[in-house]
Amino acid sequence: MKNYICLLVFFLIIPFGLLNAQGLLTKKTNFTRQDTLRGSITPEREWWDLTYYHLDIKVDPDNKFISGKNTIQYKVLKSDSVMQIDLQSPMTILKIIQNGKALQVKHDGNVHFVSFYEQQNIGEIKSLDVYYQGHPRVAIKAPWDGGISWKKDKNGNHFIASACQGLGASAWWPCKDHMYDEVDSMKISVNVPDKLMNVSNGRLQLVEQIGDTKTYHWYVRNPINNYGVNINIGDYVNFSEVYDGQGGNLDMNYYVLRDNLEKAKEHFKQAPKMMKAFEHWFGQYPFYSDSFKLVEVPYLGMEHQSSVTYGNQYKNGYLGNDLSGTGWGLKFDFIIVHEAGHEWFANNITNKDVADMWIHEGFTSYSENLFLDYYYGKEAAAEYVIGTRRNIANDRPLIGNYNVNSEGSADMYYKGANMLHTLRQLVEDDEKWRKILRKMNVTFYHQTVTTQQIEDFLSKETGIDLTEFFNQYLRTTMVPTLEYSIKKKTLKYRWTNIVEGFDMPIQVKIADDEHWIYPKVEWQTLETPSSKIPVVFDKDFYAEFKQL
Repeated sequence: MKNYICLLVFFLIIPFGLLNAQGLLTKKTNFTRQDTLRGSITPEREWWDLTYYHLDIKVDPDNKFISGKNTIQYKVLKSDSVMQIDLQSPMTILKIIQNGKALQVKHDGNVHFVSFYEQQNIGEIKSLDVYYQGHPRVAIKAPWDGGISWKKDKNGNHFIASACQGLGASAWWPCKDHMYDEVDSMKISVNVPDKLMNVSNGRLQLVEQIGDTKTYHWYVRNPINNYGVNINIGDYVNFSEVYDGQGGNLDMNYYVLRDNLEKAKEHFKQAPKMMKAFEHWFGQYPFYSDSFKLVEVPYLGMEHQSSVTYGNQYKNGYLGNDLSGTGWGLKFDFIIVHEAGHEWFANNITNKDVADMWIHEGFTSYSENLFLDYYYGKEAAAEYVIGTRRNIANDRPLIGNYNVNSEGSADMYYKGANMLHTLRQLVEDDEKWRKILRKMNVTFYHQTVTTQQIEDFLSKETGIDLTEFFNQYLRTTMVPTLEYSIKKKTLKYRWTNIVEGFDMPIQVKIADDEHWIYPKVEWQTLETPSSKIPVVFDKDFYAEFKQL
């Protein structure tokens, strides 16, 4: 059954104080050379393709210090002699070695240009070792500001975690810090005091005792984006289960602080429920060979691939709050559902440029709606996503500035979700819509993508030219407004506040009859039985309505 709203009722858009963003999401208009070096595919990046990392580090909690090296293996795509490596101050590169020789390094802020002595021949697989150390940027309010959280648990044990989506992985380790090129596989070796445990991405291969320390060796078999790589260090205990999923047996592991074990065993029953709903809507979990983990951290949480971090205080909602104001947001733990949803949208399908981060956040915010749909029905899900409109500011477009590491508006969350909810209405076939979402995760499996690729895919699969639809919702702050009047048994209507060519149809109920109408910028008409008969529009469409 459709949900409708009377034309005489207007939505009250309430600014919401809790911005659930993992990126920096701050408005910036003046960009520097450093922004361009960080955010663009520079000549010093494009000639080589990442194939493998081995991040091998020691973490000194007492001194908030990291030291070690990253081995970077790469394939030469075209011959060149200068490579860009990213590492942010105050971290410092000590030396870079290839085949036993120290290479010349020119430092330019957070970018380091490495000059090679050896010929870099097309097709060759080569590697170099980047030795580094330093006190990485401290995250004061992770995950919003980025860096390393150096906290302690209530028993006085060190409790440490990384979170660096907007800031970049190069805040704490040297890498090719751009989204377009994901490393094919990776080993993460982290040495910590032996009373602590490190949990990272992928599967644990070995725990090595070295004096009064332990090194935890983790291996990631699947491509992974840089900001998805994480370290989580604490007095952890582990419990696990095997989920019978669409890809076979999936190991689901949970790492929590020792005192929270019993609480977590009960609360984390939501994790397999999440997995069941999302495999239904999006298809097979993309990282079976790397398992799935929830890891407790001293901040709210983030979507680190196969190592989803959790800090929602074992509460439903967002720290116990319902972001939609409808009550439905308290039916699930926001962090478990939202951050795990990113396994499909962010970790499986990854934006090439952070200007297109709406692909991550719009689809994942929409996944909250689909989780509710699976367990509570279509109407409950619609009420939730419509309720989140109160969080939309329409301050700037969802797409940011390209090539300067600039995200769009935080509206990418719930304006993005409502845009997709609107698109579902246009498809008018829920099973077809589900198949489109599943096919999307197959078509772009383990790939980095652009907005244009996603637009083209959805236009093709829906059979609808969505050019103006996406121009309206992604590239402007305008909410399409339907102006209307009813006189002499005639409903007159037209779109205003729209981009050129926007002609989205919408459903209207007149008395007990449902109609599709096709507003344009010019006035259109529809005959009605009476001028006094109730006329309501379908509220599932993200639009505003204005009676003249």
